[in-house]
Amino acid sequence: MKQDSTRNISYTVDCEDYVHVVKFNPFDSGDSCSLIAYGGNNYVVVGTCRFQEEDAEVEGMQYKTLRTFHHGIRVDAIAWSPETRLDAIPPQIRFCTAASDRKLRLFNSDLQDKNEFKAFDGHSDYINDLVFAPNEGQEIASVSDDHTCRVWDLEGNEKAHFVLRSPGMSVCWHPDEAFKLMVAEKNGTIRFYDLITQQAILSLECDQIPLMSADWCIKNTLKIGAVAGNDWLIWDITRSSYPQDKRPVHVDRARLFRWSRVNENLFATTGYPGKTTTQLLVHHLGHPQPILTGTAAVGSGLTWHRTLPLCAVGGDHKIFFWVTEM
Repeated sequence: MKQDSTRNISYTVDCEDYVHVVKFNPFDSGDSCSLIAYGGNNYVVVGTCRFQEEDAEVEGMQYKTLRTFHHGIRVDAIAWSPETRLDAIPPQIRFCTAASDRKLRLFNSDLQDKNEFKAFDGHSDYINDLVFAPNEGQEIASVSDDHTCRVWDLEGNEKAHFVLRSPGMSVCWHPDEAFKLMVAEKNGTIRFYDLITQQAILSLECDQIPLMSADWCIKNTLKIGAVAGNDWLIWDITRSSYPQDKRPVHVDRARLFRWSRVNENLFATTGYPGKTTTQLLVHHLGHPQPILTGTAAVGSGLTWHRTLPLCAVGGDHKIFFWVTEM
């Protein structure tokens, strides 16, 4: 069983730099290609991908770089704006980064002459995650080791500020729950905040630490997943504040958890970047064992395609892609 599930990488893209973070655009940009952004030590690169799984005329995959943005500092996280459109004239590319200097940078480009960015100051420690408001894209939420979650407008003004009890590791904003924010803390607590009243309305508990990553299922708003210690954990928020299901999967501690965007039972986890390789596991809630095991040389980042059961991990001058079953 184990042998069958160890699949080789489906596709790779060569990159100029070590890839710290990689992110498919989760929103429809009006084009048949998928937008992908990746960040290295100095740059953010935005490109398009098309795969044979969605277009029979493509052999394997086609990748094209649209633009390289000078960043000047290591990129730690990337979030896409729903306002990004490839079918507009001119096209609009909008994304935000978090960097090791504790600043957010909001980039706007028409892929021609207009390429601008604005830096947002406020966090006093490392920023672990960020996300755009999913419907209008007029606000950005970020979480940090400074024990805060902050919500910003596109001018960099702070619109809301939530004090946490430990470092904020993940922040999620669901398109079907636009007035709620999910914030996961390193101490194992996941809280939901009402953005109108700015109050916490629900909390979930891991009962183990450290919680490193959590995600809100796009296909089912009642499902939350996370990794803490060596385990993945899944909650149904209508049933209990404790996980419905959990399983130890990574001997070297788990690092990232991401739900697939096409199936509410499909998700991926990564182990801690090791000295040589990072383990990627794809899980299906109907199967006792991972349905796919991959390894990437010093991999980091984890992202799912918007419409395919396909995920990507960054690595040493490469992005690796795996296609899985539904």
